[in-house]
Amino acid sequence: MHANDFAAESLLIEQEPYYQPVGSEIALFEAAYASQIPVLLKGPTGCGKTRFVEYMAWRLKRPLITVSCHDDLTASDLVGRYLITNNETVWIDGPLARAVRCGGICYLDEIVEARKDTTVVIHPLADDRRCLPIEKRGEVLKAPREFVLVISYNPGYQSVLKELKHSTRQRFVAIEFGYPEPELEKTILMREAGIDGQTAEKLVKLAAMTRSLKGNGLDEGASTRLLVHAGKLIAKGVDPRAACRGAVAQALSDERDMLIAVDELISTLF
Repeated sequence: MHANDFAAESLLIEQEPYYQPVGSEIALFEAAYASQIPVLLKGPTGCGKTRFVEYMAWRLKRPLITVSCHDDLTASDLVGRYLITNNETVWIDGPLARAVRCGGICYLDEIVEARKDTTVVIHPLADDRRCLPIEKRGEVLKAPREFVLVISYNPGYQSVLKELKHSTRQRFVAIEFGYPEPELEKTILMREAGIDGQTAEKLVKLAAMTRSLKGNGLDEGASTRLLVHAGKLIAKGVDPRAACRGAVAQALSDERDMLIAVDELISTLF
């Protein structure tokens, strides 16, 4: 028995997500989409990769299915599996199969976190074959023109054990993301967090200070996402120092010395 009824329309993004382009990423994505080439987004966490995918799904009017990859993610979690329900054995599509069937965008966030055998599943979809074999059903799904596979990863977190295989990455058009330029990041904070320009400017300076500590005690500096969190707390009336400590410092590190150092940076600005 087969059970894959779902409303693809419910996966459409109806309202335009707020997104500020930082380069030619929109044109690149649209050209890759038109050419049926999958897309790889790489960049630090919290720099806007996921928001960009949401924006492109809205812009292209395609359903969006997002999967946050993790160590326990199996091929069956993506493709689907048989389940027993009401004394019947029923096939349930996984998110990747659903996206293929409906011609949507499947976004595999932080793909290197998934198990190695899982990434192999996407290979037939990511080259000229554009198909998804479902071995347990003896079925091969052919991707429609509208389907696009998008994966992301953070090169800064790469290790020997979590490196994206060349046989995978060379199937994709890669778009590199970084943190926005200060003026653009300030604009984003004012819009996203609802704070004034002066406060946004101080948060941007704080981000720059923490980003300079990358490799010197911090794995990553403050992302735009963390700044938005801090800004939202400030907009709700929280003291700026307390907001930055909670939303930025504590999110960046658990090390006491580093927390003290970041706290000193906060005190110089607020």
